[in-house]
Amino acid sequence: MVELARFYASRGLRVARASMQYIWDVNGARYLDLHTGHGAAFLGHGNPRIIERVHRQWMEIGVCTPQFECSIQTEVSRLLSSILPSGWGVFFQNSGAEAVEAALKAAWLYTGRTRIAAFRGSFHGRTLAALSVTWNPKYRSGLPTLEVVDFLPYNDVSELDVIGEEHAAVIVEPVQGEGGVVPASTDFLREVARAAREAGALLILDEIQTGFGRTGYTWAYQRAGIEPDILVAGKSIGGGFPVSMVSARRDIVDSLRGRHGSTHGGNPLALAAVAGGVEVLTGDDVPAKARERGKELLDLLSGLEGFRGVRQVRGLGLMAGVELRRNPGPVLRCLQQRRVLAIKAGATVVRLLPPYMVTSEDLGVAADGLRECIGREASG
Repeated sequence: MVELARFYASRGLRVARASMQYIWDVNGARYLDLHTGHGAAFLGHGNPRIIERVHRQWMEIGVCTPQFECSIQTEVSRLLSSILPSGWGVFFQNSGAEAVEAALKAAWLYTGRTRIAAFRGSFHGRTLAALSVTWNPKYRSGLPTLEVVDFLPYNDVSELDVIGEEHAAVIVEPVQGEGGVVPASTDFLREVARAAREAGALLILDEIQTGFGRTGYTWAYQRAGIEPDILVAGKSIGGGFPVSMVSARRDIVDSLRGRHGSTHGGNPLALAAVAGGVEVLTGDDVPAKARERGKELLDLLSGLEGFRGVRQVRGLGLMAGVELRRNPGPVLRCLQQRRVLAIKAGATVVRLLPPYMVTSEDLGVAADGLRECIGREASG
């Protein structure tokens, strides 16, 4: 039998099925899922509205290259108009890393410049250009990444004057996810936008993990009152279906004409998933629910800051991190034994990425589990 390659360490859990904020193992035990596939299931596992959209589209047509026209293209364009700036263009890819690659490509072609400014602690994907703007050296080690990237301190405006006329773009996450769940301050985001604008560089906002309501805003950059030149989104926009998108001013999108393409990017099933995702986002007022539940979650977690093993609790909306004083692996394993699934961020952070329909009772279970597991680890 062919063995499937595994690039992540096994969590020792064999999943049988999932529904909204819960998954069940093969023995019928139910788990609260605050891992959600690295945040991809923010709209819930098997959200009925998205399932219905994809099923209906599959019964009509599942493959239709953008060289041809089909009704779902018009439908998703109409729906996206309610959550994207007027006059922008959008094109679809299959993964977040692909979307970052396309965004960088557009910036290079549009400006004719070569350098990119990124930030320490960033994570933008594992393909070569995306890796080039990803901070952690362990991901880039041994690979021929691009030597045109200047890494600047995050949440620190002291080195923004490095951004100059040789820079095609500045790429930034409004909240660093893999970097440790670190929200950018609104002042920092405004200063990054100002520095990019004054240098004539494009501002790329990577909202692959933060976007689509998770932080309490449709897009996390909105809390700073800025507007990017290019917006990159993925993970939850299709309810977990593998789809990502790049949205930008039309003149920037036009720079890719004849220079970019994708066999499966923007296929009808992906567009149907995105259409269903937008309907859930707007129809169920997802940002407001994430804002309310997120405040509740951070309030519950704030008491952990008095624990000997905890450095800090931070987050925005339903994106929370508990920074420990040691590797979070034992705490994650302990949580899993209590049937709560979470994920690591950075070297020492327990990251919680709940779906928006998570209940107060669910959050209480997660907070109690963290309290017990961190206390057990600190005293061990």
